[in-house]
Amino acid sequence: MTGWRHAFTRFAKHAASVAGHPATFAGAAALIVIWAASGPLFGFSDTWQLVVNTTTTIITFLMVFVIQNTQNRDTEAIQIKLDELIKVTSKANNALLKLDEMDADELARIKADYEASAKGGRSGSRGAKSLAKKARKTGPGRRRRSAATAD
Repeated sequence: MTGWRHAFTRFAKHAASVAGHPATFAGAAALIVIWAASGPLFGFSDTWQLVVNTTTTIITFLMVFVIQNTQNRDTEAIQIKLDELIKVTSKANNALLKLDEMDADELARIKADYEASAKGGRSGSRGAKSLAKKARKTGPGRRRRSAATAD
């Protein structure tokens, strides 16, 4: 990881932690109350309104990137953990490791098949079987179950 990325990641973690703290919410609410109370002092002018609009817009704009960075890292970490659980479970369908790379139609088809399987009490799933078949065709980058976890 480059120095800039590492610094941004550290900053994003810290900013997300601070932003999610109840004291931060209380401070922001207090600032809004102070701003609203100062309205009569400034005659509810356009400048008075512009101050809060500009400030909140800038903060919101920057926080979108901080939150997205944090969400991306959390999602990736969860995905890796789930992949590991699927990989080490001997009866799991390893083709499910590639679900995050599929489009919405493929996911909906697989989900519907699993739901039908759950309702009907079937032990197998056509969607999972076709998914396994598709995963075998994906080429050299595919993930495989190790010999220790193979059926």
